[in-house]
Amino acid sequence: MHKPARRDGTPDRRKTNSRAGNPPRERRGEPAARAATSKPAAGAATPKKAHRKGDTPLNKRGRPAAPKPQAQRPAALPKISNARPARHQHAAERPQLPAGEGVRLQKVLAQAGVASRRAAEELIAAGRVEVDGAIVTEQGLRVDPENAVIRVDGIRVVVDKDLVHLVLNKPRGWQSTMSDDLGRPCVGDIVSERVAAGQRLFHVGRLDADTEGLLLLTNDGELAHRLMHPSYEVTKTYLATVKGVLPRGIGKQLRAGVELDDGPAKVDSFALLQVNEGQSLVRLELHEGRKHIVRRLLDAVGHPVIRLVRTDIGPVALGDQRPGTLRVLGRQEVGSLYQAVGL
Repeated sequence: MHKPARRDGTPDRRKTNSRAGNPPRERRGEPAARAATSKPAAGAATPKKAHRKGDTPLNKRGRPAAPKPQAQRPAALPKISNARPARHQHAAERPQLPAGEGVRLQKVLAQAGVASRRAAEELIAAGRVEVDGAIVTEQGLRVDPENAVIRVDGIRVVVDKDLVHLVLNKPRGWQSTMSDDLGRPCVGDIVSERVAAGQRLFHVGRLDADTEGLLLLTNDGELAHRLMHPSYEVTKTYLATVKGVLPRGIGKQLRAGVELDDGPAKVDSFALLQVNEGQSLVRLELHEGRKHIVRRLLDAVGHPVIRLVRTDIGPVALGDQRPGTLRVLGRQEVGSLYQAVGL
C-alpha cells in the first residue's frame, strides 16, 4: 500500500515507513554526513560497532559490559625486620602515675649516682634528661624507677636498689671482718645499721689490722670475685712509710721480683716519694693479693714497714675520705670497676 500522495500526486518522501524498516531519507539540501550521524528513531535497534582490540567490551545490547570479577591474589606475607626500633618509637604517651606515687626524678638520679639532687635539677632544666623517650624539663616529676626508662645525655641509667657498692676508709687497728668473737672493733660495726636493715654486705679482700685505707663493701658476688682474682690483674695502690733511706736500684729489684717463702713476688710499679728523718715514703702498685704481700716484700729488701695505707683499687680512689667513714660509689666508678673485670 502506497503512502498518500501530495496534492500534485507525488509521494511524500519526508515520512518514513517504520514498519517496512526503510531508513529515513535526507531532507532536500541536507548533507549526507549529517543524515548519517542523526539519532535513530525511538525503538530502533542501535547498530553494533566492530570491536577492536583494546576497546571497552560491549554486551548484546551494545552497551559497555560490566567488568568481570578478577580472582583475588593472596595477601603477601608480612616481612620480618630485624632492625632495632627507634628510640622514640614507643614514646607516644608517657603514663602518668597517680598523685603521690613514684619517686621524684631528681632523687632517682641521685640514688643512681648520676649527680646530687641539686645537680640533677640542673640537668633536668637543661633538657638533658628523658623519661620513656620524652625529654623532661619540669621539676618534681614522679617516676617508677623499676619500670621507667631514664636516660641522661642519651645514656641509660639503670637503678638497681638491690646492688650496693660502698667504699670504707678502714681505720688502723680494726679487723677486716663482719664480726669478731673477741670483741675487737671490726668492719661489721661500721655497717651494722645497713646489715640490720637487711643488706647482705661483704668486704672485697682483706686488710690486716695494722693496715688502713680503702676497702670495698658490696653484695655483688661476681664483681667481688673478679676483683680479688689475680688473673684479672686489677691493681692495688699503697703508700708505705718504711725504715731507712732506700738505695738506688731498690725499685728495679722489686719490679724484677723477690723470692718469698711462698714463691716469687713482684710489684707492677714503684716510686720513692719522700725521705725524712731516716724514713722513706714510697708508692707501690701490684695486682697480687697474697697475705701481707706488701709488708713481706719490703721486709725482704731490708726496709720494714712502719705505716701502710691502701689508696686505690683499680679506678676507685680513696681521696680525702676520713677514716671510719663510708661513701657510695658513683655511677662512673661502678661502671669503671665492671669494665676493669670484663663485666
